[in-house]
Amino acid sequence: MPEPTIYHYPNCSTCKRALGWLMERSVSARTINIVDKPPSVAELKRALEAVDGKIGKLFNTSGQAYREGNYKERLVDMSERDALLELSQNGKLIKRPLFIASDVVLVGFRPDEYENAFSAKA
Repeated sequence: MPEPTIYHYPNCSTCKRALGWLMERSVSARTINIVDKPPSVAELKRALEAVDGKIGKLFNTSGQAYREGNYKERLVDMSERDALLELSQNGKLIKRPLFIASDVVLVGFRPDEYENAFSAKA
């Protein structure tokens, strides 16, 4: 079984809070800089399932790359395949952090979602 992975951006305060949350609870995960090595299309497909197939929820809508790429308008007509491909090529477009384990995928950091995911495993 592959090691849990958290894709994060080192300067992101939300990512820092998520990493701190995991550390406080002794949850180990491999950390990957999402900008240097974005998740694969296969990993993003798993994340898409975790957000009920709503592709817009995988995008960092407050980010500069999202605004500059005009994704708010482009996503309306973009295929899921093309959207996943663009996300896999530009980590700054992805809502972060992205936690992926064999039995759980979490997009963004909401302490209650993390609590629910990890208390269910205990």
